Amino acid sequence: SMPFLLCLKKNKSPVPLGRNIFQKHTAPIQQNYQALLESCLKNKRLFTDDTFPADISSIGTGALLKKLPRNLQWRRPHALHKSPVFYTANRKQLDLCQGLVENCWFLAALEALTFHQDILAAVVPQNQSFERKYAGIFHFRFWHFGEWVDVVIDDRLPVNEAGELLFVSSVYKNVFWGALLEKAYAKLYGSYEDLQIGQVSEALVDFTGGVNTRIKLAEAPPDLWDIMTRATYSRSLMGCQTHLGTTKVLKNGLVAGHAYTVTGIRKVTCQYGPENLVRLRNPWGKIEWKGDWSDSSYKWELLSPKEKILLRKKKDDGEFWMSLRDFKIHFVDLVICKLTPDLMSQEDGKKWMYSLKSGRWVKGSTAGGSLRFCNGNFWMNPQYWLNVLPAEDSRKSPSSCNVVISLMQKHSSKHRNRAPHLFIGFLLYKNTFLFSFSPEQYQESNRKLPPSFFTQHQPVNKHQVFLDEREVTHDFHLEPCVYVIVPSTLEPQQESEFILRVFSRKHILREMGGNTSFTLSKEIVDRYEGKIWEDFFTKHFEQKKKLKFSSISQNPEINAVQLQRILNNISWRNFQNFRLSFSLDSCQSILALLDLNATGTLSIQEFRVLWKRLLFYLEVFQKRDTSKSGKLDLVELHAAVQETGISLSNEVCNLMAIRYGDPGLQISFESFVCFMLRVEIMGEAFRNLTQDGKGIYLRESEWMMMTLYS
Repeated sequence: SMPFLLCLKKNKSPVPLGRNIFQKHTAPIQQNYQALLESCLKNKRLFTDDTFPADISSIGTGALLKKLPRNLQWRRPHALHKSPVFYTANRKQLDLCQGLVENCWFLAALEALTFHQDILAAVVPQNQSFERKYAGIFHFRFWHFGEWVDVVIDDRLPVNEAGELLFVSSVYKNVFWGALLEKAYAKLYGSYEDLQIGQVSEALVDFTGGVNTRIKLAEAPPDLWDIMTRATYSRSLMGCQTHLGTTKVLKNGLVAGHAYTVTGIRKVTCQYGPENLVRLRNPWGKIEWKGDWSDSSYKWELLSPKEKILLRKKKDDGEFWMSLRDFKIHFVDLVICKLTPDLMSQEDGKKWMYSLKSGRWVKGSTAGGSLRFCNGNFWMNPQYWLNVLPAEDSRKSPSSCNVVISLMQKHSSKHRNRAPHLFIGFLLYKNTFLFSFSPEQYQESNRKLPPSFFTQHQPVNKHQVFLDEREVTHDFHLEPCVYVIVPSTLEPQQESEFILRVFSRKHILREMGGNTSFTLSKEIVDRYEGKIWEDFFTKHFEQKKKLKFSSISQNPEINAVQLQRILNNISWRNFQNFRLSFSLDSCQSILALLDLNATGTLSIQEFRVLWKRLLFYLEVFQKRDTSKSGKLDLVELHAAVQETGISLSNEVCNLMAIRYGDPGLQISFESFVCFMLRVEIMGEAFRNLTQDGKGIYLRESEWMMMTLYS
């Protein structure tokens, strides 16, 4: 192989062979939303986007055209509804339905996004409306191959003769954020047709810039429930897919080869013991699972009346429960998209480091192909020097560091589905030889590893599988050391651009072989100062002896006195001006509201629900307490309730102020929490029980349970 190596070195020139004909990825069109908006307002005209016109070219050229109605029209929302709304703060009203485009993968990811208002707000800028500063122009933000891009559109949407949207629509027909977001996504990827085929994992990354973990459910780890629990109570989005099949809708109610959103999990207490349940939503907004724990399943009778009322929803709205056991049988894989990669890690600490490098495989230069093709060209692929370092703030032994490596290929075509994905992957090698260099010495000897290195060393990931997917991601537990990452296509001489991302607690990433281009590195810190609730959870829940937990189950459960102790020991960051305290009476009320299985205690999962709500209520309370008195007056209370996305009449708000307020009708944070929990839980019970949206039917025992113990 040495003469071949010399020959390659001789041929190498400042402009590598093939570089001049290399097809670069087509960057999205950049338009200045603010400038265009101001121009339209000044000239009193509605925006029309010539870069994504309201004609058939924006819909596409393939199979989708055959589905279109004869008299297709493009209409603005004001022509479709008397009072169009761009977006609603009420999550219950964010549900969407799939249209003619077969993009369940996109919609399943979008549904997952609605559970995280802060992440959703990054994609869907909230200061847009059909009233104030309306000019027929909207914009959305997507993470596109390593950078956030702003996509501007006009609001002309394709409809049929009856004025019904052809593609994504909202369950609430006056809400248009979903249809407009789909249009922006179609523009980013070339056309509506280009959204026909895809994977939920792709859309989740495009909405967050996060990193995916894919779990094959047939080989699910024994701690799958714990992983899903951590994902549910952190900033993660979850989607999944059913097995492919010849029949579209199966007898059990599931759709074959279809993407679903994981919308929740719940451990319930049955008469025979606990059962882990997963809640899923079909993006069609209809057609549900018919097995155990489905809407009409006998299994619900095994629960306490309150738990049954608050969990079961007897509506064909596409959302349903199933057991974790059935979930593992009927779904192929679970995709969890995390904004920080600590989901699969047991490491302590809050800060993560993220590095990104752009590269390319070029014929005759850097397109070496995989080791499977024994042609001695593998070393030609781009090589990256990765120094994994122990994190200073890690309390765990530095012998193993959690590292996530992601390789993403960029398609050269403007149209997403016109260029098939190449089979891609990467090999990771441990390199003690390079570890002996200091960073300065390494800089001087920044050479690529020769072919002989790869014939003499085994990669860390010996069983690397090459996939024809946009992105390949792997989790590693590595000892602090120097490694070399070699990304490649399966076959040699295949061209593409790519981005390589590395997430860890601490590392240095550089390209080898003379190209010392800048590596984008940044620190990621999770919201709420790095998962405050997890710190509390560890501190207060796992010290069973200290708190003398109830011995009802092997899992720690807390009573009202213990709940009071935990809440009053919390360092409420935003309430430094005065002492915040919860009375025993309030803690008993909170416990009664959240204790669904009537044990008189709160389980870990019930406390997590409470903690998530507390953080949200605190944010709202702070925002609306304009006088910073630590109390809300009636006007501020109305505004705070509205801020949570709940609609309450003035009469109900006034009654609640009398019930929960002091003699001056002022509401403290403690009272606001009790008030909001009651409103949310009673509202949820009504929505689950009502058949017509107007009234409910309850047996006397159910009525007593809901009104007396809550």
